[in-house]
Amino acid sequence: MSAELQRCGWTGSDALMIAYHDEEWGEPCHDDRELFERLTLEAFQAGLSWQVILRKREHFRQAFDGWDVARIAAYDDQAVERLMADPGIVRNRLKIRSTIHNAQRFLDVSAEHGSFDRYIWSLVDGAPLVRAPAPTWAAVPAATPESERIAKELRRCGFKMVGPIMCYSFMQSIGMVNDHVLDCFKTQLPTTGER
Repeated sequence: MSAELQRCGWTGSDALMIAYHDEEWGEPCHDDRELFERLTLEAFQAGLSWQVILRKREHFRQAFDGWDVARIAAYDDQAVERLMADPGIVRNRLKIRSTIHNAQRFLDVSAEHGSFDRYIWSLVDGAPLVRAPAPTWAAVPAATPESERIAKELRRCGFKMVGPIMCYSFMQSIGMVNDHVLDCFKTQLPTTGER
């Protein structure tokens, strides 16, 4: 996409941030492997900038076996130590262990519901939430009642590191909500009322 287009202010001029904004953020995602990647990257992002995570994204993908959830769910202490020694990712033992734990819960939920996609999207009745776009990025909430409900539901299923703020970032990432601001070229105006 052209650099002259109006975008959400959080992209800045960074090429990776612009590509993520233009091609992924706010677009509905229904692929289980991608859903696990985004859920995990949002957890790793806690306390860091999204730019740091995007710069390490490809290395994360390699280090975590292409986000193969079944392989990650079977990681042992040796795998944890391998990841802790890998400078290409965020080396945080708690986040690495939570990723393994969440992979196990992800498989449980997928088995129960047919796919994680089916489960997670059922929490918003299968369609993105539609709201009037915020005038500025500062007006976009960090969490919503929906993200609080989804965080509670994920914790009920045994997931870790899934608070309401992280869950709202995840919802934005996978297109459960389109939070592109009013002057952004990706904004979608509501047509049938707000939810």
